[in-house]
Amino acid sequence: MPPVLCLLMLLGALCRFGEAMSREEKQKLRNQVVEMFDHAYQNYMDHAYPADELMPLTCRGRVRGLEPSRGDVDDALGKFSLTLIDTLDTLVLLNKTTEFEAAVRSVLSDVRLDNDIVVSVFETNIRVLGGLLGGHSMAVMLKEGGQNMQWYQDELLHMAKDLGLRLLPAFNTSSGLPYPRINLKHGVRGPETRTGTETDTCTACAGTMILEFAALSRFTGDPVFEDHARRALDFLWEKRQRNSNLVGTTINIHSGEWVRRDSGVGAGIDSYYEYLLKAYILLGDDLFLQRFNIHYASIMKYISQPPLLLDVHIHKPLLPARTWMDSLLAFFPGLQVLKGDIRPAIETHEMLYQVTKKHNFLPEAFTTDFRVHWAQHPLRPEFAESTYFLYKATGDPYYLEAGRTILDNLNRFARVPCGFAAMKDVRTGSHEDRMDSFFLAEMFKYLFLLFAEAEDIPFDVEDYVFTTEAHLLPLSLSTAPNSSSIPSNRTSDEELDDSNFDWTCPNTQLLFPDPAFPRSLREPIRSAVDKSCPRPAPYREPGMGRPPLRAQDFMANNPEHLELLRRMGVSLVHLKDGRVQLVQHATQAVSAVAAEDGVRFMQEMMELSSQQQKEQLPPRAIQIVSHPFFGRVVLTAGPAQFGTDLSKSSTGVRGFVTVAEPYSGCTEITNGEYVQGHIALLQRGQCMFAEKARNIQKAGAIGGIVIDDNEGSSSDTAPLFQMAGDGRSTDDVTLPLLFLFHKEGNILLEALKEYREVEVLLSDKARDRAAIFKGMDVQEEENCQTEATTPTSFKPVSQSQMSTDELDKSVPEEVTPAKEVSPAEELRIEEEDRAVPPLADTALPEEERDSEKTEEPRGDKDLSSQSVDQLLADWQEDLEAFKQMEKDDL
Repeated sequence: MPPVLCLLMLLGALCRFGEAMSREEKQKLRNQVVEMFDHAYQNYMDHAYPADELMPLTCRGRVRGLEPSRGDVDDALGKFSLTLIDTLDTLVLLNKTTEFEAAVRSVLSDVRLDNDIVVSVFETNIRVLGGLLGGHSMAVMLKEGGQNMQWYQDELLHMAKDLGLRLLPAFNTSSGLPYPRINLKHGVRGPETRTGTETDTCTACAGTMILEFAALSRFTGDPVFEDHARRALDFLWEKRQRNSNLVGTTINIHSGEWVRRDSGVGAGIDSYYEYLLKAYILLGDDLFLQRFNIHYASIMKYISQPPLLLDVHIHKPLLPARTWMDSLLAFFPGLQVLKGDIRPAIETHEMLYQVTKKHNFLPEAFTTDFRVHWAQHPLRPEFAESTYFLYKATGDPYYLEAGRTILDNLNRFARVPCGFAAMKDVRTGSHEDRMDSFFLAEMFKYLFLLFAEAEDIPFDVEDYVFTTEAHLLPLSLSTAPNSSSIPSNRTSDEELDDSNFDWTCPNTQLLFPDPAFPRSLREPIRSAVDKSCPRPAPYREPGMGRPPLRAQDFMANNPEHLELLRRMGVSLVHLKDGRVQLVQHATQAVSAVAAEDGVRFMQEMMELSSQQQKEQLPPRAIQIVSHPFFGRVVLTAGPAQFGTDLSKSSTGVRGFVTVAEPYSGCTEITNGEYVQGHIALLQRGQCMFAEKARNIQKAGAIGGIVIDDNEGSSSDTAPLFQMAGDGRSTDDVTLPLLFLFHKEGNILLEALKEYREVEVLLSDKARDRAAIFKGMDVQEEENCQTEATTPTSFKPVSQSQMSTDELDKSVPEEVTPAKEVSPAEELRIEEEDRAVPPLADTALPEEERDSEKTEEPRGDKDLSSQSVDQLLADWQEDLEAFKQMEKDDL
């Protein structure tokens, strides 16, 4: 579908479910936006121009070299009247054509781009080059209108090309990734440049060039700019982590090695993802959409934990990289709207809105329980951006009220006599003497558009795409000639499956058939709301007529308990790995007494958690010992902090497995006749682990295995999981209980489905087969394929957490049980081993399945060489993935 139609469908369909805000009220707010812009812009022109930025507390301009250095922040300043260039297209959008014409003349007469100064390639591209191109687009549009800018002869475009040529030397690297900084006069080579020694750049810094550089190529007809931007994107795509399809935060521009391997959607990566989707919209190249869709699927699988967006490790994406979020990720709900994924956009935006109302502004970073991590707020526009896009997609007046909140907070807390000052600390309300150019370039664009009617905007905004700095580039560039001389490194057909791609935009009327739908998504998140939200009517407080909820009694699936938590100001956040996080805000409690009960509950819960985590137990082993495995397949399992201590058992617990009914094990077992004398399989969730153990023990089970209900979880990527007690005495639990992640549990379930009778050994570590089959006669040992008399010892595999026990005649004589081998060596299988891979990854042909069900164990010898080759080929794929993780691991 043409990108223009896609945008029109998605953003042009305003589904209004009720006019909660009148046109008069919207007009009042729109006029307020214009007044605030005038206050900021006029103070810059009066007190700062031609300096790059305004210092609103001291009412003067910030000139680099004359003010104390602020480090990397100053790399955006190049003595090129940054704020004025960044504001050009905002002037047109706000119907200030006279001021725009004067501003263009000032830029042409006063701004120089050949200053001997080192600047950020990224910031100069998005702010200055983008500002010049956005200004040029507006000048052309006004000139074609026949009333304004009739004198204009593409002067801004000529300046843009001059700047583009000055940035090009930054791309002179073997990888094609640009240097992070460049000297506008001297480039990157030579001592006079005072730069060019850097080796690292952020992913966003290298991957946020394509819109501006492609637009410059399309406007001028010179393909060199678009070629270099595409080459950088191609290189980043090739360097993505192939298993997770995520990119790291910082990369070496020469070698392509990831320097920082944490991955998220905030600082350091944010606009890389944004530009993949918007490059498709602007240029119409399907390749960008394909890559974005692959990345987006991984983001939603690993990073998105609605309403949170948490950084992970690219090589172990189920491991969180940090416990806080930065404010730059606030753009992501707006990008999800462009993608057409509205539900998570609503949820994440609501979380950000609650944080905004709690602290008046989004702190630069905040924790998962919404406390301040970094207290600054430099008047960033990303939350306003997402608010605008969500209003466009839903027509929900709720987002107009969110916009009103932004306006009120800016006027109450950030407005000063000479403009608007950044917040130094959102907790205290202290100011910082800075007003960044993006405040004028972005904030007032999105707020004006939020409250404007169609007739208030001097052009059709749907004909343009917003850059990451909110500069306006015309979608007509998609039809401009592109004589690229560098072939794009297109993704192979094997890596792409068109069936997974969305080639059309969703119909918003179908997305929101019920006007209450967006509200229904926001309500659960509002439990973390700030003090400004309305309170429920008072009720009889906890402690008045009934005892408060105690931590040791709490059940996460008990509606009454959840209601008690809500009244105490305690909310639950369900994390992707299955854990539940408790967050308490005293201001959300229905009374002071309830708030005190909530604080007491949280203290008890922390003490209970601390008590449960004091003893970190080692992993346990589940070894499949029945035909046709015979101990070769070992699954690493998490221990329980109660029940039989397998480390004190020399033999472990051995038995056949059966699925308990109900599968959750949270009520009395109904298939006790099958569970008795067996090891019961249970699903995680709905009740405490100790309760599951007690129920299967009552049914006569000799052990239990709990399988994670979080689909896709694996010990490959997740840390060891320990099952805690329920806060009471668990001395009555006398059977062993072990935990398997979903992938490993599925291996066991598939084995049970395939062979019906599966026997396992639960132990503290895997046993060699000589020990497992000790006491059997020679014939039995032969039947069980115990060929080797000197088996190798088992060493748990730290990465895959699963191994096969290699025992055959080909083992060298010098190998002894005490010898250690590398994880890769443990997974290596020679053809004559005939070790059976995990059943989740391989399957035998149908005729072989039938014969395996009826033959005796010795039938394992009779597997055809063809079937063994097939099994080994499948297993080799897993081995290659394992080797890749070993290589990628730190």
